[in-house]
Amino acid sequence: MPYIIGLHSAASAFLSAGFATQFTVAVVICLIIVLVTSSLKEDELEAPKSLPGLQFLSIIPFFRQRHDFLNWGFHVTGQSMFQFKLMSHTVIVLSGTPARRAFFYAKGFDLTEGFKILSGAIPMVRGVTSGLQTKRISTIHKRLAAVQKNAPLSDLIPAILADSRRILESFGSTGTFDPFEKIYELIFQTTVRSLSSSEIADDSALVSRMKTLYDRLDTGTTPATVLTPWIPTPAMIKKLWATKEIYDIVVRAMNAREASGISRKDTLQMLIDSGDDKLAVVGFIMGLLIAGARATGTTASWIITFLGGHQTWRQKAKAEAEALLAAQSDPTSSTSISARLAEIPLETWESQTPVLDAIIRETLRVAQPHTAMRRNLGPEMYINDKLIPSGAYVVYPFSDVHLDPEIYPDPWRFDPSRKEVSKVDLGYVGWGVGKTNCLGTRLAKVELKLTTALFLLGFDHIVVDKTGEAPDPLPKPNWNDILMCRPAPGTCYVKFKRTNLAL
Repeated sequence: MPYIIGLHSAASAFLSAGFATQFTVAVVICLIIVLVTSSLKEDELEAPKSLPGLQFLSIIPFFRQRHDFLNWGFHVTGQSMFQFKLMSHTVIVLSGTPARRAFFYAKGFDLTEGFKILSGAIPMVRGVTSGLQTKRISTIHKRLAAVQKNAPLSDLIPAILADSRRILESFGSTGTFDPFEKIYELIFQTTVRSLSSSEIADDSALVSRMKTLYDRLDTGTTPATVLTPWIPTPAMIKKLWATKEIYDIVVRAMNAREASGISRKDTLQMLIDSGDDKLAVVGFIMGLLIAGARATGTTASWIITFLGGHQTWRQKAKAEAEALLAAQSDPTSSTSISARLAEIPLETWESQTPVLDAIIRETLRVAQPHTAMRRNLGPEMYINDKLIPSGAYVVYPFSDVHLDPEIYPDPWRFDPSRKEVSKVDLGYVGWGVGKTNCLGTRLAKVELKLTTALFLLGFDHIVVDKTGEAPDPLPKPNWNDILMCRPAPGTCYVKFKRTNLAL
């Protein structure tokens, strides 16, 4: 009742006032309405559109069905950019050419912070692999660059081929295997050889144990362990224990090297000789070992799969490897293929293998399910007139460009003969672009070429399904599998037969 009386009195006073007063009040009210409504529209324009529904329901599909979830987000919002919540974290998803350029070149977008929160599948030890100061990160980058200089990388070639020969010989003369297990194991071994120590790489049982521990980190990475790592869930306890075991293996290898006083020509020795402190050495090996093995292992597994399903390209790649042997070594030599391949100079592997280069490039495009992750450390910025506030996590799915039919017609088709995209800005991002290029690109390419060439020269192979028949259609990469893009169970095996060449 008092409110009604008050409003009535105010209305009476307004009506009894003079025209000038009425006009002034009306103008003020109109200005307030305009300012409020324009402010609401501005907020609406500035903020990326949010996903509909309850936000906590986004958590599981983001981690378990990421490719489908992100595509659904673009579809349901009808926008090229949208946002959602992961607990208290704001995540903004981008697409399109202007957003792609802004994402990869923005100075405030931090890779380490983005990956740590949104992925969580690497061993996190504060001061070793996380929470690193800029100087420590810079040192790690310098050491990785040093590993890939001409002399160290050339020295690795015989060792990588020797490891590959030993593992491939264990396959037998004929049989069937899962490439996403056997080829990945091979690449894990060669990556351990390249980025750790001979004490670890020479012990096949220890390498197998390390792979098991890293696999445990993968399977133990759940939404809960990523978003609420302080809660001691069974998965988190398993992750912590696996991380400790990996840490102990690396530390034991380092201690054994120092105690022996024997200098060896490997990455561990390079790190020790550089004067890096123990935590920096351990962090380098723990973090980069699995980062390299996952990405390179996925690519290698799919290369063998694609070539087994596309015999024309398998023959082209094999012919290129045979030509390298003929040009660089004695074709009548009785030595093994791996020994003859080891005689081929690094420069030749890098500059005279156009077929392998095309195959690697196309495999990365169609079967590397990357979703790039960053955190905006500030200041706030705009992309396509949408606000990216400080502290927000920003995501760019590589499928936005690599599976775009406007850029790559029939994008799921494996076709290494595709011409490089030149008319689209950043039309290919397989090795990263901008300030976050893959720092291990050179090593990864050499690993892929060596292992693929040795396999093709030593084996004839085709792709079969669980019944032993050639699948039709061929297995399709599953981009929801954010680690290996592995196809549906039972759809993909490699059936092989040894050639008459000695590995």
